[in-house]
Amino acid sequence: MALRRFLPILTWGVGYSGRAFGNDLIAAATVTMLLLPQGLAYALLVGVPPQAGLYASMAPLLLYAIFGTSTALSIGPIAVVSLMTGSAAAKIAPQGTPEHLGAVVALTLITGFLLVVMGTLRLGFLVSFISHPVVSAFIIAAAVHIAATQAASLLGIPAKANNLLGMMTSIVSNAARIHPWTAAVGFLSLSFLLWARRGLRPLLLRLRVGGHAADILAKTGPAVVIVVATAAVWALGLDERGISILGTIPRGLPIPILPPFDIGLWKALLLPALLVGIVGYVESISVALTLAARRRERVDPDQELIALGAADIAAAVSGGFPVAGAISRSAVNFDAGVQTPAAGAYTAAGIGIVVLFFTPLLFFLPKAALAAVIIAAVLSLPDLGALKRAHACSRADSAAMAATILVTWTMGIEQGLTAGVGLSIVLHLFDTSRPHVAVVGQIPGTAHFRNVENFAGVTDPEILSLRVDESLYFPNARFIEDLVNDAVAANPEVRDVILECIAVNKVDASAIESLEAINRRLKAGGIRFHLSEVKGPVMDRLSRTGFLEELTGRVYLTHYQAVLSIKPDLARETREARKAPPVIRKGKRPGKDT
Repeated sequence: MALRRFLPILTWGVGYSGRAFGNDLIAAATVTMLLLPQGLAYALLVGVPPQAGLYASMAPLLLYAIFGTSTALSIGPIAVVSLMTGSAAAKIAPQGTPEHLGAVVALTLITGFLLVVMGTLRLGFLVSFISHPVVSAFIIAAAVHIAATQAASLLGIPAKANNLLGMMTSIVSNAARIHPWTAAVGFLSLSFLLWARRGLRPLLLRLRVGGHAADILAKTGPAVVIVVATAAVWALGLDERGISILGTIPRGLPIPILPPFDIGLWKALLLPALLVGIVGYVESISVALTLAARRRERVDPDQELIALGAADIAAAVSGGFPVAGAISRSAVNFDAGVQTPAAGAYTAAGIGIVVLFFTPLLFFLPKAALAAVIIAAVLSLPDLGALKRAHACSRADSAAMAATILVTWTMGIEQGLTAGVGLSIVLHLFDTSRPHVAVVGQIPGTAHFRNVENFAGVTDPEILSLRVDESLYFPNARFIEDLVNDAVAANPEVRDVILECIAVNKVDASAIESLEAINRRLKAGGIRFHLSEVKGPVMDRLSRTGFLEELTGRVYLTHYQAVLSIKPDLARETREARKAPPVIRKGKRPGKDT
């Protein structure tokens, strides 16, 4: 059983059928047409020879087929990870140099090792520290950055910079050097790709192509662009007019290599490799879980870390760069009827056939067409609605998104992601250090207690009823302690303090010490301290510390029982009063801070 957990192929491979083989083969053929141009394009984004993109599309897919748990996830080069890889390696050596390629391979290998270790130790939960708004903001910022960097290739101008602002400035300053033929090929390719997303499927349907086949064919626009653009450059001799082409791509399967073993290099690449791995994993697991839910299949997040890590190690050894699950290709894979991860292996075989026999046909492939492929791909990534949702929901998330975007555009990819993650964690700690605490009163006609700022609840000047809406631990322990002290000091008539703990899921040592301090200070002032609605795990921990023996008051099952014990006449009269609907004060919304 343990072996099957680490090698999912032993589970689905046992019952592999001829029908599954046929469906997987069709899906693989479809994905291959999409992966081939993207692999070549993203290699240019990384700054390595184009064949590296093909190498990253073979061995990694084979490894994922063995270790992966998602049937529909399509592993291979993706835009954001490629940009991060190229950006990190460019700090080691200029793109296009052997040293840059060595840095890319080293980063890929480190990324793979880190992911495998995280998966083996079941550390997938650590990825939760990167909030979804930060990831969305990073993808938005990276997509714009990628589109800007490829605009130079699309126009045929020599523009380079380490950040978006520098790139835009470089493009504007070199606008007079736009190459007309390159720009024509680039814009025609991009226009077709953008049109194909919405216009190709209706056209195919009018031509009486089946609905399912039309859906699949409509997503193979990049392959059409590659074929047409290559044929046009060859037939018209546009390479002699100055259009940059791929040129000779070595024929044959990759030869296993190892990265340079340089401690200084590996230390410099450790953080970028971790960020690359996390971003790749977040995108991969998000796509895998979404598609699995549609088929009611199970995806193991920790095993996916191992599978993605093994794929990256295979990419490094074969001279490629980091890979991840692609949204667009996975959707195509799913729509094509893929049945098992074996489809990835068949896709790898298809790329292998191209590498062995057909690379000479790619000689005249214009780089402007590849730039168009990249731009069209990244334009579908940003979720601009996430900005509006985050702003409406949480100021902390909104601030983290803004920081991620601005730092990414002004300072760089790694700095932007680090800033977003760091700020979101800091803001989260700040929020939890100042939890929402409400004074609650009894709603007439009921035994329920609600926030008196929002509802017309009945209170008594001799009872201070507080509800804390957060678990109690070291960041907020002193805040709760000071809040109770201040509230009692402001109400000289108080004789009993009841802390409602319905939202307290756990307490730590610091929180218990603060509760003990509250109890001692209230006792010194002749005030009893009570707890209500304490959950079992919290009660167990309080019992082990001796706090309950020192408690001046009691622990009640419900808050109503606490008030009933202290002020029985008030509690009964309020409950037996004519039932009145809660009164929502002006400016408050039902359900908020209840």
